Amino acid sequence: MPSMNELVRAHTDLAEDDVSWLHLLLADWQIIADLSFADLVLWLPDRAGSGYWAVAQMRPTTGPTAYVDDLVGAFVPRGRRPLLDAAHDQQRVAREGDPEWRDEVPVRVEAIPVRREDRILGVIARNTNLLGVRTPSRLELSYLQAATDLTQMIAHGFFPYPGQRSDHADSPRVGDGFVRVDATGTVTYASPNAMSVYRRLGLQTDLTGLDLPETTRRLLPPRRRPDEETLSAVLSGRLPRDAEVGDGETVLILRAIPLRPTGEHIGALVLVRDVTDLRSRDRELVTKDATIREIHHRVKNNLQTVAALLRLQARRIEAPEGRAALEEAVRRVGTIAVVHDTLSQTLDERVEFDQVADRLRLMVTEVSSPGAAVSSRREGSFGVVPAEIATPLAMVLTELLQNAVEHGFHGGSGQLLVAARRTPGRLVVTVQDDGAGVPVDFDLDSSASLGLSIVRTLVESELGGRIQIDPAPTAGTRVTLDVPLA
Repeated sequence: MPSMNELVRAHTDLAEDDVSWLHLLLADWQIIADLSFADLVLWLPDRAGSGYWAVAQMRPTTGPTAYVDDLVGAFVPRGRRPLLDAAHDQQRVAREGDPEWRDEVPVRVEAIPVRREDRILGVIARNTNLLGVRTPSRLELSYLQAATDLTQMIAHGFFPYPGQRSDHADSPRVGDGFVRVDATGTVTYASPNAMSVYRRLGLQTDLTGLDLPETTRRLLPPRRRPDEETLSAVLSGRLPRDAEVGDGETVLILRAIPLRPTGEHIGALVLVRDVTDLRSRDRELVTKDATIREIHHRVKNNLQTVAALLRLQARRIEAPEGRAALEEAVRRVGTIAVVHDTLSQTLDERVEFDQVADRLRLMVTEVSSPGAAVSSRREGSFGVVPAEIATPLAMVLTELLQNAVEHGFHGGSGQLLVAARRTPGRLVVTVQDDGAGVPVDFDLDSSASLGLSIVRTLVESELGGRIQIDPAPTAGTRVTLDVPLA
């Protein structure tokens, strides 16, 4: 199914500002569909003026759909649906005509012009399934009246409100709680769900007839009350904004949509949602993330302590082989500490590995080649890798760099290149030096090097990847790693 942007570019001449405005409208039209108990279809005239393209569609969650099939991408020539022509040409809401029959279902159709400033951008068709129609309840009548006010605002260019969207994860929906207030902020109707939400906040009476801003303010402890002027402006419907309030145990989100179908403020639609459980889960996640970061920080500190103890022990050993072994252990422990240091600063268990790679290559060249002119650089990007990949990958990279410095340059000068390349689902890393190169009879399987043994084990067992060691194109050695990221 094509997207709205694709259809707009292919069939209309609408400007980017117009398309952005339409997206703002679509962000809110689930509310209109639910209040209307109807399907909404946005039709845009094509650039030739020969008909209309369906670019978006929304079904109600409060009633049966009038369309079983998706209409997005469909084309209707002018004259095929007279209500679309009337709404577009006469710039008015068109309701004339008997119900249409679709798959033995009667459907009432209304056409609402979509106005922006002094132009009609398109038409919204509101399609109501009339099968099983009965006498509407007070709730349904209140929904329908609010839907009528909003459609009039669309036709006059007063809706949507710039900067306000209802497509966020925690935004209240019609079914969460519906409150209608008049121009003074007095509640004229509150749905049963809205009453339940306010009772959880401590309300003991019916909301109808109460001043919503003042009632809400009195239910909140003084230290938790928002700015009184802002709360009053939102809940009386003078400001199209969200407000989050709570008493320490219950947390509510209230969203006000001012209603002015003909330009004059007549009240507001206020949607209410209890987000206590959602905020509790948010706090748990924040606490969990902070705990994980603190664990990584403490692991890093402990590893640095271990490295310091090993370094002290190495200084007391007179045998060169023993001292060298402990210094290698210090370097390996330090490599793991670098990864945990990075993880302690992130919000999730993912690592921007470029900074890890840069720290490791500088650490190896500065510590392992004192007095020698060994330089290193990085090409390409490792990108973001999961924590379970970061630690073994850092170990592998450190061992390869250390091996190149010790055995490739033999204490002399040279250059090291670390190159990274991402492909779909894989990471390809190359470590190349311009040193002495590998012996002609070199065989990784029979190598006695502890570093290369560690590298091979980590690459094949921990990372599930492949390693290849070859002579570099000009001089030196090139090691290629191919690691899956999934």
